Amino acid sequence: MTRNLICILILGLILMAQSCSGEPASDTAGKPDQTTQGDTLKSLADINTPIFWAEGHPGRLDRANWTVTFTGACERPRSFTWEELQALPQTEVDSRLTSVTRWSSRGLWKGVALSTLLAEVGVKPSCQYVRFWSVGEVYDTSIPIDIARLEKSLLAHTFNREYLDEDYGGPVRAFIPYLWGYKSAKSVVKVELMEYYVPGFWEKRGYTDSGEIEPGPCRDMNDGGAIKQIPGPGEVEF
Repeated sequence: MTRNLICILILGLILMAQSCSGEPASDTAGKPDQTTQGDTLKSLADINTPIFWAEGHPGRLDRANWTVTFTGACERPRSFTWEELQALPQTEVDSRLTSVTRWSSRGLWKGVALSTLLAEVGVKPSCQYVRFWSVGEVYDTSIPIDIARLEKSLLAHTFNREYLDEDYGGPVRAFIPYLWGYKSAKSVVKVELMEYYVPGFWEKRGYTDSGEIEPGPCRDMNDGGAIKQIPGPGEVEF
């Protein structure tokens, strides 16, 4: 039996197995894997992630005309449109958003790495903090630039391959899994590159300036709100 005939027979068996299982035999090339390390792709709403807007829910927002302005200690201050953000290199990370009120939601967060955006605007060496402003410019919070440059720090637009809606900070939000969720400002419209620290909305109301995640009990929303223990400071990985 020739090698070509053997290959044809093997291919036929594969196609027959797919047909019997109900799976398509084609149209899968280039499609993303639909699972994330043991967890199915569910929306933030599907896993009952709490919705909370300290300054009040903004209502419907215009994704197509969204812009994020970078200003402050940079060589090339500018605004990025929705289309321009989409055209930049995209980063997807499997990580958790963890609230200081002690719940945590895990999934695939996708957007533009803050390090990419900092390079685009030419951040100055004097810059020490990155300050986020939410829509309406009532809510703000700041993080050290060293944390902004870490690989999982994003301006995120997608969770589990669905665009973020307004309930959860869409069209574009900060995603900083290394710190409590109040540092991951929702619906970001402006990013200020600061040479000094300014306490933000919650920091002025008693939350820590560092936003460091602390050990203790936490509800895992991916596991029906089961209580688990954050073992130490930093990114939550249970």
